[in-house]
Amino acid sequence: MKTAAVLAEKSEYRPTEDEEFMNERQLEYFKQKLMDWKEEILRESRETLTHLQSETENHPDLADRASSETDRALELRTRDRQRKLISKIDEALRRIEDGSYGYCEETGEPIGVARLEARPIATLSLEAQERHERRERVHRDD
Repeated sequence: MKTAAVLAEKSEYRPTEDEEFMNERQLEYFKQKLMDWKEEILRESRETLTHLQSETENHPDLADRASSETDRALELRTRDRQRKLISKIDEALRRIEDGSYGYCEETGEPIGVARLEARPIATLSLEAQERHERRERVHRDD
């Protein structure tokens, strides 16, 4: 019964700015969040693979065939983006293990709980990300 209470307590926990940054409880929270996210992506990928394997119909109508091919291409592009996302999730999990998770790669400052809650794979603080995007926009406009 005690295990159920601990699990219920864990699921209700939300990190706050008031507690010590990246304490053990926050690290465990974000680790679990990342692992759950990764598992969800992998589950969706397995479902897509099953769907693509089962849908090997040869549509006699040219419009149906084109529509089916477009749907397949979209699914495959989505899965490719998710494959890259899994790589970023794995990197974030490695940063949790080595103690660098939650700190900006550029400045070394804490990224902030709210930003990590919204984007657990973030590697830059909000300010550093904005600077990066401004530089990117300037160079793209050249």
